[in-house]
Amino acid sequence: MFRYETHLHTYPVSRCAQVGVRETLDFYKNIGYQGVFITNHFLDGNINIDSEASFEEKIEFYFSDFEEGKKHGKDIELDVFCGIEMSYKGTDFLIYGLDKEWWLERPEIMLMKKSDQLPVLASNGALVIQAHPFRNASYLDHIRLFPDQVHGTEVVNSCNDELSNKMAGIYAENYGLLPFAGSDNHIGSRKTSLSGVETFRPVKDEKDFVDIILSKEYKIFSE
Repeated sequence: MFRYETHLHTYPVSRCAQVGVRETLDFYKNIGYQGVFITNHFLDGNINIDSEASFEEKIEFYFSDFEEGKKHGKDIELDVFCGIEMSYKGTDFLIYGLDKEWWLERPEIMLMKKSDQLPVLASNGALVIQAHPFRNASYLDHIRLFPDQVHGTEVVNSCNDELSNKMAGIYAENYGLLPFAGSDNHIGSRKTSLSGVETFRPVKDEKDFVDIILSKEYKIFSE
């Protein structure tokens, strides 16, 4: 089995992250992972850039951590892929399979409400996963669920409490959603509990990952 981190934040792109790209990737390489997905907060979330910057500037900045990580990953022989964490009032979604050029060509996507936006992303080949759906935190005014607009949901998030993950598992099972897992790592090697997915063969690229998950050729893990 090949192990992957699926939910990871790095500094400076994610304002809330505490560790840079290289240190974070070295950590995952040293503990035997095949690869990681860098899923920083996107333009509608906690991205660390001036709100007055242009759409193009924001996109270029967003992908800068991934591009640095891709280069460093080659040096240390760790596969590095890109994902996105989109947000709506603190309700978060992990998006896989759409590259920088796709986003640069479609600024209008960011003007859509989430219930319309998510199906558009999926129709363009993206995998859409709701992150930590039952998280109970001070920045959330209430829990929002989108069972008809996502492929799956995190049933294990290493930053969630046991009850939140248990409720997510019940939700996924009863709504027929794909079970997913990720560490939600903001602190690199200081993160002591980890989760993610294991595949039966190495992931070739982001679109291959989408195919693997949709084909259910994976397992989730937690440690």
